[in-house]
Amino acid sequence: MLASIAHSLRQPRPARLFPRQWPPTACVLMLAFVLCGCEKTFENMYDQPRYKPLAPSPLWADGRSSRTPVDETVAHSEGSLADSSSGRLGVVANDPDVPSLTAKVRRATWTFALVERGQQRFGIFCAPCHGDAGDGDGMIARRGFPHPASFHIDRLRNASDEHLDAVITRGYGAMYSFGASVPPDDRRAIVAYIRALQLSRNARLADLPPNARQALEQAPR
Repeated sequence: MLASIAHSLRQPRPARLFPRQWPPTACVLMLAFVLCGCEKTFENMYDQPRYKPLAPSPLWADGRSSRTPVDETVAHSEGSLADSSSGRLGVVANDPDVPSLTAKVRRATWTFALVERGQQRFGIFCAPCHGDAGDGDGMIARRGFPHPASFHIDRLRNASDEHLDAVITRGYGAMYSFGASVPPDDRRAIVAYIRALQLSRNARLADLPPNARQALEQAPR
């Protein structure tokens, strides 16, 4: 008899969530408080304390919570009003419909050094998608990114220099804007090199200077 009583005392008893003497109403209220506390904990996780844009902050000497970007930050934004390809859905703002009347005058100032600079910048910023030859078969495009249009189609051969510069600056379709990373002089150089690529596949013998045309005609075939 004593052994059975001692054995029953050693057995663990199930824990009660609430004391036996608590009324049902108190138990319900206690459960509600516990659940509210859990919800508040989760809310603090997905809605963390933060500053609103341009809100004041005592943490900084100028009293502003919005900080200036660090050096060499590349600006990028999205949305219907953002000045980027993702916001313009393939539309270049303020793009002229016809080539500029001063295109020939401007191209007359292009030098071999400018084209070489454009080739270097093109290899860094453009060739990964457009390919070294400008045919839209770059290494990134081969790995799943949308293939850009070839520079050698009629639409882009007839496009104005301003159009190409605007696309580099603002982006187009799936292409991001490079206005923050490619300065205006380098954009001009890239446009000059794109024209050289286009000319390499569509050059006519009559376009060559007389001495170069004569040397080419006399060269052994």
